[in-house]
Amino acid sequence: MFTSKSARAAHPKRTRAAAITAGAAISALLLSGCVQSQREEDGGAGANGDVDSTFVFAASSDPASLDPAFASDGESFRVSRQIFEGLVGVEPGTADPAPLLAESWETSEDGLSYTFALKEGVTFHDGTDFNAEAVCFNFDRWYNFTGLAQAPSVSYYYNNLFRGFADSPDAAVYESCEVNGDLEATVTLAKPFAGFIPALSLPAFAMQSPTALQEFNADEIGGSSEAPQLSEYAQGHPVGTGPFKFDSWNVGEDLTVSAYEEYWGEQGDVQQVIFRIISDPQARTQALQAGTIDGFDLVSPADIPTLEEEGFMIVPRDPFTILYLGINHKVEELSDPLVREAIHHAIDKQALIDQTLPAGTQLATQFIPEVVDGYNEDVTTYEYDPDRARELLAEAGYPDGFELQFNYPTDVSRPYMPTPEQVFTNISAQLGEVGITVTPAPDVWTPDYLDRIQGTENHGIHLLGWTGDYNDTDNFIGVFFGQEKPEFGFDNPELFGALSEARGMTDREEQTALYEDINEQIAQFNPAIPLAHPAPSLAFVERVESYPASPVNDEVFNLIELSE
Repeated sequence: MFTSKSARAAHPKRTRAAAITAGAAISALLLSGCVQSQREEDGGAGANGDVDSTFVFAASSDPASLDPAFASDGESFRVSRQIFEGLVGVEPGTADPAPLLAESWETSEDGLSYTFALKEGVTFHDGTDFNAEAVCFNFDRWYNFTGLAQAPSVSYYYNNLFRGFADSPDAAVYESCEVNGDLEATVTLAKPFAGFIPALSLPAFAMQSPTALQEFNADEIGGSSEAPQLSEYAQGHPVGTGPFKFDSWNVGEDLTVSAYEEYWGEQGDVQQVIFRIISDPQARTQALQAGTIDGFDLVSPADIPTLEEEGFMIVPRDPFTILYLGINHKVEELSDPLVREAIHHAIDKQALIDQTLPAGTQLATQFIPEVVDGYNEDVTTYEYDPDRARELLAEAGYPDGFELQFNYPTDVSRPYMPTPEQVFTNISAQLGEVGITVTPAPDVWTPDYLDRIQGTENHGIHLLGWTGDYNDTDNFIGVFFGQEKPEFGFDNPELFGALSEARGMTDREEQTALYEDINEQIAQFNPAIPLAHPAPSLAFVERVESYPASPVNDEVFNLIELSE
């Protein structure tokens, strides 16, 4: 497995098999000309002389937004991590927080104030200085969102983690930010939030240039909460402090970033990154085989043996994910706990894993991976038992079953769900065995699917999931079930209150015990069905010698090492 540059072992080079399919060869030739032409235009050689410094990575979809404050999806964050940095980063190869733009921080005794000592000599890509004024500008920007910017479907992470805005201070976790000097800022919270520091490692809370945010009207969002329209800034003017600056975005085709010459950190082998949009998993595999891309994420499980035989580098990540079957409690049948329990018993999770998910995937009994504090070894489980499912449906008044809308995404692969259509087909067949007939409701991932699931009540059961952002229980179950939201459509004050209490605790042992109880409460309530903890894999060509694989996808491409 590839590791970060700080803890890297040499990997033997392999020779790639020459044979590829005829279809792959044709598509490869078409794409190859574009990629080669782009590389020749940009000079090719980079920091290491003869190394081809352009790195072409196949993304499964366009980013939803270039403004990470208004994004929640993995492809947006993959791009954001190249352009932006936060006060807090992630320790390489782990999910644990580490200093980044803040070199250190101190916490007050009451756990409400955090004083950050900032890195010196850092500039944004537009020349604006990074300092305490910029830090407070960003925190105050989020807090003062108004109108559509406050919609959960728009500022997803701020809503879930900081809860309230300037016009609703009683609900807000954030209170103020104070400039103590050019390189020191103090952030004060209105309520305790034990996960505050690790939460700052999220791209959603990255530092953005105050100059660019104002010049390009970052907070002017059009449309509606169901179908928001990106601001001028979010469409083409993102400015951060990261190792790469934004160049261009041809929607549906590619997005390009190039090395920022004044970057404060390491200038690596990669001087330009082209994110080529290839939504079809098979097409990504063919592009890799043809040599028109250097790598891609979310390798289809069925393709891994062939790619390994052909000599490509397969890089697995440790499972830090959850795939779940979402349930909209606003649907009459789904509001019945007997029906939700029946659906749980109807699904053979191990068969689903064996037939549709990558090797190394773990069966899920709850909504957090085993390594996260609060995992409950004794949680209530629902074994695969179709006879019991039929009994429960009859008890609920549906002896002949019922019809149910089943929403699933198309034209995308996610770390927790590399092949959504296969997962949909598998679960649909299992539900049919107990009398539940599904009506397929496919939507393109962005913006249609996410907008429908997260912003409206117009859905039934649905496929969604999560890659943990940092090692904190609240980042999983707090995000899912911490408050009423359109995705699930239930109101459970007891559960909301318990999660709110847990996220504010400062005693780790007491917090862990409470989270164990909460996980049991969730298991009995069945708000949704945890299916699996998939282990996503990446694939690379031979010239990639090192890739900074991260369980939380905190992968910055200046740390990639390339051979000549």
